[in-house]
Amino acid sequence: MSKTRVLFVCMGNICRSPTAEGVFRDKAKKAGWEKQIEIDSAGTHGFHVGSTPDARAQKTALSRGYDLSSLRGRQVSDQDFASFDYVLAMDRDNLHNLQQRCPEQYKHKVRLYLAFSSRFPNLNVPDPYYGGGKGFEQVLDMVEDAAEGLLREIARNSA
Repeated sequence: MSKTRVLFVCMGNICRSPTAEGVFRDKAKKAGWEKQIEIDSAGTHGFHVGSTPDARAQKTALSRGYDLSSLRGRQVSDQDFASFDYVLAMDRDNLHNLQQRCPEQYKHKVRLYLAFSSRFPNLNVPDPYYGGGKGFEQVLDMVEDAAEGLLREIARNSA
C-alpha cells in the first residue's frame, strides 16, 4: 500500500502551515495512520526557509499538546505538485499562487484546506502573524476541525 502524501501551505511556513502539519501529524498518529500518511508543510514564499515556527504558534500549539519545535520552514518546490496527493492552501491568496504555479496535470491536488472542515467550510485560515494570541487560538480551532475531515477523506479513499 502506497503512502498518502499531504502538504500544507501558507505564505511563509512559520505560522499556519506548520501548525496544520503538527496537528495533522498528531491526529494521524492517534488514528493509527502514521505509517500510511506522509505529512509536510511549506510556504509559497521563501522568507523563512530554515526557520522554526513562530514562537507564538509553538506556544499555542504546545498548550494543546502539539509540539512544532522540530519543524523548519521551506518553500514549495515544483516537485511538490507531482510528489504530494494533497497540496492544501491555508487561504485563497496562497491557493491562487499554487494554482498559477501548478502544472495542469496536478491541479486537482491543489485545494483549500478548510474544504475539509465541518465548522469552517471553505473559509480562509487567517494569518495570525500581525495579531495577538487569539489569532493563533483561532488557527488551531480551524486546523483541528479540518484535520478530522481530511482524515475521513483519506480513509474513504484508502478503503
